[in-house]
Amino acid sequence: MAMVNKKRRMKRRMAKPKICRLCENKINFIDFKDADLLKKFQTEKGRILPRRITGTCLKHQKMLSVAVKRARIISIVL
Repeated sequence: MAMVNKKRRMKRRMAKPKICRLCENKINFIDFKDADLLKKFQTEKGRILPRRITGTCLKHQKMLSVAVKRARIISIVL
């Protein structure tokens, strides 16, 4: 029984730390008119991807969500 639990623990891999791509590129403001950037952080159906998947920091995730919502209002991005 103990051997089975040990094997399960060994199979798990350490998750690679996600680095905010926007911080790396020193982006201070996310423009809602930049549709190409906004599409990278959305699903095919237009939902905003969460931070745990994209790896963005809290500051950029909030700016990203505001930009996507503004773009939806003027029908730039779905």
